[in-house]
Amino acid sequence: MNFVFKEIISVSIILFSVIDILGAIPIIIDLRKKAGSIHAEQATLVAGGLMITYLFLGISILNLFGVDVKSFAIAGALILFLIGFEMILGRSIFKHETTDSKATSIVPLAFPIIAGAGTMTTIISLKAAYQVENIIIGIMLNLLVVYIVLRNSQLIEKILGPTGADILRKVFGMILIAISIKLIKTNLF
Repeated sequence: MNFVFKEIISVSIILFSVIDILGAIPIIIDLRKKAGSIHAEQATLVAGGLMITYLFLGISILNLFGVDVKSFAIAGALILFLIGFEMILGRSIFKHETTDSKATSIVPLAFPIIAGAGTMTTIISLKAAYQVENIIIGIMLNLLVVYIVLRNSQLIEKILGPTGADILRKVFGMILIAISIKLIKTNLF
């Protein structure tokens, strides 16, 4: 195993930006009001299971369709770019349906809000540029943050206020756009 601190930090920041758990606080609060409660442990475990599974099976799925990792990484980078663009401009490109069923902790919270298409595309894109063990640690660190945010979403909402959450969203949007451009450059040549 070759743990590289710089890779772990990069992967963690990329996933943190894509998952955007802080930006999802308004959605989490709305889901909690509709469903009555959010099961933080269940949502975190299901999202983590999806991410790890996709990390290892994503390449096989690509091979099934005859797509190479570099092409998928570029496609993923374009999605990252759009997510960053969405975060900065406050426009919704990717839509999330909400539900008030008892399975709210799984759908739509664990999937697609936490481990949605953007997260899964990012994980495969990251696999083209980073070592698997560093990606796993980055996923685990993000799952820890997700769990903490889910457990404390009301408190975080009060601390950040609407302006603080908006600033965080825009800063991480810019970082995500820069990272997407780097991924395109790395995989294009």
